[in-house]
Parts: sequence; C-alpha cells; structure tokens
Amino acid sequence: MRGRARRWLGGLAVLACAAGLLLRLGTPAAVGTTTPRFLTDVEGRALILYGLNADDAPTSAPASASGSGALSVSPSGAGPASASGEYGLLGDDFARVLLHWSSVEPSPGHYDDAYLAALVRRVDQYAAVGDHVVLAMTQDAYGPPPGTAAAPAVADAARIHAADEFWRTRDDAPDLQDRYAAAWAHIARYLAAHLPHTRGVLSPADAVVGYDLMDRPWGGSVQGPAFETGALAAFYERVIARVRSVDQDHWLFVEPEAASADDGLPSALPYLPDPRHGTARIGYAPQLYPAPVDPHGDYTGGSAFWADRLLNSWAIQVTRTAKRLDAPILVSGWGADFTAPGAHLYVDHVQELLDGLMAGSACCTTVPGPWSPWQKPGKGADIAGVLQTAYPRAIAGVPVEFDYDKGTLVFTLQFRDEAGVIGPTDVYLPPSDFPLGPQIDFDAEYTSTWDENRHVLSLTVTHPMPGTVHTLRLTPASASQNVG
Repeated sequence: MRGRARRWLGGLAVLACAAGLLLRLGTPAAVGTTTPRFLTDVEGRALILYGLNADDAPTSAPASASGSGALSVSPSGAGPASASGEYGLLGDDFARVLLHWSSVEPSPGHYDDAYLAALVRRVDQYAAVGDHVVLAMTQDAYGPPPGTAAAPAVADAARIHAADEFWRTRDDAPDLQDRYAAAWAHIARYLAAHLPHTRGVLSPADAVVGYDLMDRPWGGSVQGPAFETGALAAFYERVIARVRSVDQDHWLFVEPEAASADDGLPSALPYLPDPRHGTARIGYAPQLYPAPVDPHGDYTGGSAFWADRLLNSWAIQVTRTAKRLDAPILVSGWGADFTAPGAHLYVDHVQELLDGLMAGSACCTTVPGPWSPWQKPGKGADIAGVLQTAYPRAIAGVPVEFDYDKGTLVFTLQFRDEAGVIGPTDVYLPPSDFPLGPQIDFDAEYTSTWDENRHVLSLTVTHPMPGTVHTLRLTPASASQNVG
C-alpha cells in the first residue's frame, strides 16, 4: 500500500510539473473547431462505438495484464466467431483488433499475406453481426511491454536503445520508421483489394472504420512535450502520408504518449494535417489507465479519491487535445482489475465520463480473466452486467449530448438534424433494464422499430429540418405500453 501511495503522489507531482512545463513552453497552436467532431458511417450518421479490444491471434499473454498491449484471443478461442456471443453479453458494436508488426512483416520488406487473409476473414465475421472494426498496430519492442503500467517500472538499457533507434533520436538509427509506414500502406492496399462489398448487416468493406497507427507510444530516453512535438509528431506525419498514398477514405487514429496521457497528464501532440482530398479524417485515440487503479490497485478510499481527480484531469486534457487536433475522440483502451474492490463503481464513473465526452471506447480485453467481461470461455463475469449500458450506436444528425442514468433507468439523447444524413437513430438498451423495450418520449413526428433480439431501438424523424435540435427520452416500458 505504501508503494502505491508513493506512486500516486509521484504521479501527482509529475502532473504538476508537466502542466507547468507546458505553460512555460506553450502548447501547439489550437486550430481545431469550436464544436466536437464525430466518426460517421456511410449514411453520414454519427457513430458512438462501444466494444472490446481483441488480439490478432491466440497468445499466451497473462489475462491479468493491463492495457491493450496485453490483449489476447476472444473467449471462444476462435477470435471473431464469438462476436455474437460478445454482443449477447454486452450489446457492443465495435472491436479494436490489435495487429503485430512482426506478423505483418516477418522479415524486412516481406509481408505475410496469409496473415492478412486471415484478418479479412475475421473482419467479415465481425461485419456479419454488425460490428465495426478499428485495426491497431503494436510493436512491444518500442512501447510498454505486456503486463506493465504505461511506463515500465524498470526500463532496461536495451529497451531504451531500441526505442531511441525507432524514434530516430540516435545517430545509428536504422530506417525502421519507413518500414513501419510501408507496412501500414501494405495493409491498407491489401484490405482495399480483398475486403468484400457484400450486402448484409454491415459490409466488411464498410465495417473497417480506420487504423490506429501505433498502440501506446513510448519515447525511450525522450519523454514529455519534447517527444510528442518532435519525434512522435514527425512519425505520425510520415505514416499518415504513406497510408494516404494508397487510402484516401479510412480514419487514421493517433495516440498521445502513453506514459503520461494515460494517467491524465497534458498532451503536447500538435495538429497533424491530413493530405487526403476533402475533410480531414484524423481521429484522436487516447487510453485511460490512472495510477491508483492500474495495474494492481482498486477503487476504494484514498485510491478512489485520487483516481477521480486523475479521471477529471484526463477528461479535460483529452477534450483540449482533440480540439487542437480537430479530431473526434475514440478511447482506444480502458479498464481495471474487475475483481478488485470498487470495480463496479469505477466502471460506472468511467462510463459516465465517456458519455459526457460523447466518445466511443474499447474496453478491457476479450481474453477471460480479471481484466475481461468473461470469467471463462462462454461464461460472463459479474462485471459484464455493469459494462452492459445504454448507448446510441448511430445518430442521424449531430449529437448535442446524451446520458444514461443507471439509477433511474432514464436514457436521454439530444441531437441536431443535419442535411445529407440518412437512416435512423439507433439506441442499444440493456435487456436487464429494458426487458420489454422502451417507452418513447420524443419531441417530433417519428417512426420507430424495436428489435427485441438485438435490443436496439431505431427511430426516424419523419420530417427532419437541418439545424433543429431534438430530445429523445427513453424509459423502461411496462407490459401495457406500446414500444413501437
């Protein structure tokens, strides 16, 4: 306990120092819009993705490891074949699949297309159940290793040397970044050629939202604003340009320095231009692992007190950085040891925080264990009922705000009609809270359908007027109420 307390206090000291440093140095110029941006689907609807992290193949990584860098195979052991099982457990519509550079490119300049063919099959299986997919790349040699906090407790000289070579902060650096960027370009080119545009719940070609360019960046011997505004920004610009040479359509997600931003510290990541034709599609994909709960803490007493402060700081910093980047927010990893004291309250707090940001997220891991909603293959853990929450899957317009009060079981959504957006607004409602569907309170003429199998309400405004703000309020229906 004393060790954890010292770590928290040290983290707060670093927070104060980092904030002061940014004030002295100045942050990159704010060029973002005054209103938040959102990911959109092919119909123009805003997507609020909610799902899990999953690895590219079965591994022997320990299930207790924190962060997406430690992810493993899905509960069934068969990867995406269990997507329907995950939907039944959580009602989620999103998978963040973690790829490994060494699997994409086993040797310099040689790509494993059999690996990518298996990835195509996996995306097809996710699409068949209506799940969107973001592909994220990891290379543990250049970031926090599995089973550790964002900053390794002991960063050995070899790891620092490897990171410095990759980030080009050493004179003897090989051309690793160009290879990494070329690997991403090969992935994008391969998927464009092989993902089918079939009709169904969701076309596999439309299921892939975009690419998270590096999971949990770590700067080696260079940390903080110097890393983010220097080596990391240059790396992102290099990879973005290479991917855009073959792919003009997908979103490209960037993450801040993991060692600081995951814990609620300010990020100095500057605006990153997108060379694509049309509106930029750069997304911001921070992760959330505050020190009091990660990797072996809990959410009680003093730890909950400090965790709440770090969570609030994290939300402020994420909002500021997303505005500077002019980017929608997709939280690419969060979680905790769900068997630890206070875990249920922590989940409620984080979900409320993310709803306030109107941000989608990938939680925890699909591998059964204390960091997963699965206790063992095919058996949900107690935390699954808490992770299962009401959320808007797709919004036919621009979201203004939404909220789900788990105490009163009231879901509220405000959105603004937008020209050119078609399709219904879809809201998932947990069967435990809405066993008979919703009672609908809406302020305009509408039509609706209730999918009792997927527990999704689809509501369409009969006469949308661009600029008009609507309020939707859903409460559990009784047996005598018509739920559409």
